Amino acid sequence: MKVYKFGGTPVGTVERMKHVAELVSDSTPKIVVLSATAGTTNHLEQIAADLFNRETEPAHEKITRLEFQFIDFANELLKNDSIKREAIDYILDRFQQLWGFISNEFTSVEEKDVLAQGELISTALMHFCLREQNIPSVLLSAFDFMRTGPEGEPDMGYIEEKLQEQLARYPGIRLFITQGYICKNAYNETDNLKRGGSDYTASLIGAAIHAEEIQIWTDIDGMHNNDPREVSGTRSVKHLSFNEAEQLAFYGAKILHPFCIAPARKRNIPVRLLNSMNPTAEGTLISDRQDDNIIKAIAAKDNIFYIKFKTKHDLCPYQFISRIFDVFAKYRTPLCLLVSSNQDVSVAIDYNECLSKILSELSQCAKIQIEDRMSIVSVVGNMHWQYTGVEAQIVKALKNIPIRMISYGSNDSDVAFVIRTEDKKRALQTLSNKLFKPELYKAER
Repeated sequence: MKVYKFGGTPVGTVERMKHVAELVSDSTPKIVVLSATAGTTNHLEQIAADLFNRETEPAHEKITRLEFQFIDFANELLKNDSIKREAIDYILDRFQQLWGFISNEFTSVEEKDVLAQGELISTALMHFCLREQNIPSVLLSAFDFMRTGPEGEPDMGYIEEKLQEQLARYPGIRLFITQGYICKNAYNETDNLKRGGSDYTASLIGAAIHAEEIQIWTDIDGMHNNDPREVSGTRSVKHLSFNEAEQLAFYGAKILHPFCIAPARKRNIPVRLLNSMNPTAEGTLISDRQDDNIIKAIAAKDNIFYIKFKTKHDLCPYQFISRIFDVFAKYRTPLCLLVSSNQDVSVAIDYNECLSKILSELSQCAKIQIEDRMSIVSVVGNMHWQYTGVEAQIVKALKNIPIRMISYGSNDSDVAFVIRTEDKKRALQTLSNKLFKPELYKAER
């Protein structure tokens, strides 16, 4: 069995949803994971914000507008009057829940219920579309098997057990539809896997059923070797290792959620990135195979804070480093990059919710320098240290761009830099011009 995931854009219009229905209707056994139709989650977030602020009139207007949008979508998507009536009744029922929040108490728990409606309605519409075309399918609720534990991490034992139970109820069925992004938490409350979480859902499902392959369908031809929004002349990458793909996703490649690689890698399940608008394109295959191509792709991550901690010499070096790690761990703030000496530690982070508390605690043992409006640029590929001259070529390409921090050697997959965001576009284009040459593709030991 395979797992197919389609984002909001591939199902964002009636024509595209019908096209996706055609793509999934072959005889291959599969579970199809769908995001909410394009723009829906943004709209629901705005409704939730109005409800939080008790701004009843704007919330009322936004709920009404979205309700009519979905009803219009169903009217255009479906021709059979009976099935169309069922679809519209389902939409009205889902929006009845939203209307209930207008006058009732609204908390972060209810916010998750609001955000879940986009996936629930979108998957239902796909199911009705398949029914009208006499394509046998079963609509599974992600709430029946997708759950996170007390720490917010996916509960893989629960997911595997409950999903297998769900599938066993429908022997002979080859096509299942379910929601991405949404889940239950350890307290049986509605929750979600954060933005882009549908990729993560697909990977978790793939791992749970030991899938043959996980396919992530978007609206571009696989992973590109640079950001096409910033750089001209980009091309798709045919193959990436799990490590390379994970680094690119973590450092800003929007096509893939950074967490979705780990479950696939654990079960050694290939992940294929495909274009629903051009389904015959080769796309990008992600697997455990490592080829000889050195420079694969470049990615950039914005909204980075660079922080330098200089010891006050109150602690010995190993205690100083341990103290810094302990404080970041206390506030569950991950480090994007880290470099250190016996006197100083420099980090780059993109999560600043607890930054003031972290700096307050660490100011007792360190002099602190902080710079914002920074970006991380990562050059990703088969960066084995015996491949001579690779890092020199990368640094040489950036000779005219100030570099605040360099990270190299922590793994064999990337060389990363912290630079000013204002220099990012120039850095990405310069790296593309200098690095994507045939002589740099193959390794020399």
